[in-house]
Amino acid sequence: MQIRRLSLAEGAAAARGTAVIIDVFRAFTCEPLMLHLGARRILLEGDPAAALAFRQTDDPDAILVGEVDEAPIEGFDLTNSPSLILARGRALFDGRTVIHRTTSGVTGALEALENCSEVLLASYPTAQATAAYIRARQPEVVSIVAMGIRREAPAPEDEACGDYIESLLGGRAYDHVAALTTILAHETAQKFLRGDKPYLPREDVTFCLQRDLFDWTLRAERRGDRVEASALVLPT
Repeated sequence: MQIRRLSLAEGAAAARGTAVIIDVFRAFTCEPLMLHLGARRILLEGDPAAALAFRQTDDPDAILVGEVDEAPIEGFDLTNSPSLILARGRALFDGRTVIHRTTSGVTGALEALENCSEVLLASYPTAQATAAYIRARQPEVVSIVAMGIRREAPAPEDEACGDYIESLLGGRAYDHVAALTTILAHETAQKFLRGDKPYLPREDVTFCLQRDLFDWTLRAERRGDRVEASALVLPT
């Protein structure tokens, strides 16, 4: 198995084989939580206007969750926040379709689908399950892509999560204490911890840095003219 480490928008475009698209703060922490709360489907959409149009023409009961450069989107139900998602709970999500739009993770996954045989969506809560799935499948090429800050600059939480997944695949050693020290000191975490923007809740950091909460990974797949993120049970 060849493991390639890539980053940012150019990394998503260059990914081949099985891609692991990482967005810890916050896209691919939000998605497993929404499925845990009973969401029926999660559809990935890069264009906010298209997400709004889907609800108007295809499914008036759909929930719109997302952000543009971290800011909430007018007309959406929720921004891209694990703690706000959990606060709304199963009463909002159970049995409903979610349209999810984010600047880094979702757009990176859509880009990677153009050239990869498989696209997995990863964060700390699904890291071990993601690695277990890859070990079971043994693809020839694995492209681990840390999406970073708005796809433009490296983010320590995404790079460290990539290190963790690589370590679980038999690669480099990983020290989670050292990773947390670096992550929490960086602006990508500090902008939450300052608590000065309601759409960046302090609690999001806690949820995003929890390792291995779920025993399934997520995979993005084309289904008709949509891309769906669904839970992937590990092979037995």
